[in-house]
Amino acid sequence: MTDPKRYVRPYGDTTGDGMIQTSFTLPVPFGPKADGAAQQLANKMGMDPAMVVHSSPIGDDFTFFVVYGSVKHLVDLDEVKVVEREYPLLSPAEVNSTLKKVLRRKLVVVGGCIGTDAHTVGIDAILNIKGFAGEKGLEYYRELKVVNLGAQVSVPELVRSARAEKADAVLISQVVTQRDAHILNTQEMSAAFREAMGDRRPLLVAGGPRFDPLMAGELGVDRVFSRGTTPGEVASYLVHAMQAKKGVAA
Repeated sequence: MTDPKRYVRPYGDTTGDGMIQTSFTLPVPFGPKADGAAQQLANKMGMDPAMVVHSSPIGDDFTFFVVYGSVKHLVDLDEVKVVEREYPLLSPAEVNSTLKKVLRRKLVVVGGCIGTDAHTVGIDAILNIKGFAGEKGLEYYRELKVVNLGAQVSVPELVRSARAEKADAVLISQVVTQRDAHILNTQEMSAAFREAMGDRRPLLVAGGPRFDPLMAGELGVDRVFSRGTTPGEVASYLVHAMQAKKGVAA
């Protein structure tokens, strides 16, 4: 018997039935043949039986599908590798009091969207006072000085601003991912900071919906945040990082 706490199967109608739901688009005109093509693809993906429970046209030559079906695969939880939060989530008051004690000055954060990325929704969700998911952004924190450079910031401009502001941390957001632009831009940014400032560089934090938190080493940054990250998580991480830098126990 397999260990039910280690090996799990998708759940749909009953425990362990392996039922999943997935959606996709095919470049096939809407109609019975399109449904048949979707079912064939689902079967090749390992869904058996597979049911096309929804299909709808997208223009003249494309069809969107929702498919429901059973898979035989098991998930081995012991083989799942993720970055788990190793620090406590702090309230704004706790962030402020801890930073005041550890730094005895305001922590300086410089942020922006680098390269040609004009999507500021991510960086604004973290930095702007209005925040995200019911949490205030970093501008709300009394012991943080936030400099939001906005969109389409060049790497040299980011480095200059970080130097001028004596930044403790640099936060960059990347939404555009065509041709791995988010990866290449972030690697360029981290290399520029290493070249310009060496070991005295600020903390480098990257975020975006297509980033994998396991990529920090590959990207040359200290931390990677993915989709759904809240301002409180970032603020708590900055406190944790500053405590580690100063050799102060949490």
